Amino acid sequence: MKIGRLNHVGVAVPDIEAAKKTYAELYGAADATETKDFPHLGVRVAFVHLANSEIELLEPLGADSPVHKFLERNPKGGQHHLCFEVPDIVAARDAMVAKGATVLGTGEPYVGAHGVPVIFIHPKDSHGQLIELMQEPQ
Repeated sequence: MKIGRLNHVGVAVPDIEAAKKTYAELYGAADATETKDFPHLGVRVAFVHLANSEIELLEPLGADSPVHKFLERNPKGGQHHLCFEVPDIVAARDAMVAKGATVLGTGEPYVGAHGVPVIFIHPKDSHGQLIELMQEPQ
């Protein structure tokens, strides 16, 4: 298995609307999606569109959110994960497991914020970096 293009960089933030404003005013990245709640994922999400990728802004929807735990350690926010596209999420998952990597959660792909199946690979397997693999969007 070989990863495809970088789809987005996930950034955890305590206030998603303030973060959207910062990216627009400071960096000129004003093309952002409407903020949406994903209760099943425990986050609010907005994507800032860039010429070659996206920034996924993540705000926790409560204390049970994995992003809430991240913000406890990093109160101002910060890079949460890198997301790469793969042509077949199940084949990617199986390849990760075969190589000894830990797939988080149940190990089964689930639908992420882009509306396609995703998995997350434990940071211990990638030098401290949480990796999201997502099925290539059609």
